[in-house]
Amino acid sequence: MIYSVVPPELGEELWTRLVERYKDNPNITVIMDRRKGERRTDRSGGAGREIRDRRRRRLPGSFDV
Repeated sequence: MIYSVVPPELGEELWTRLVERYKDNPNITVIMDRRKGERRTDRSGGAGREIRDRRRRRLPGSFDV
């Protein structure tokens, strides 16, 4: 599946032309981007994130045989 996203600056006219052009191709979908702003409201840049090691800790001691 191929998505062709048209930014709002290019308008409805381009969207209409692309839909008409690719109407016979089921693998292409033309989408108009209607987002108004950023989805993220926190602009701190990830400063509050905590990076953790998710792997299980080894048991103490030597496992050499």
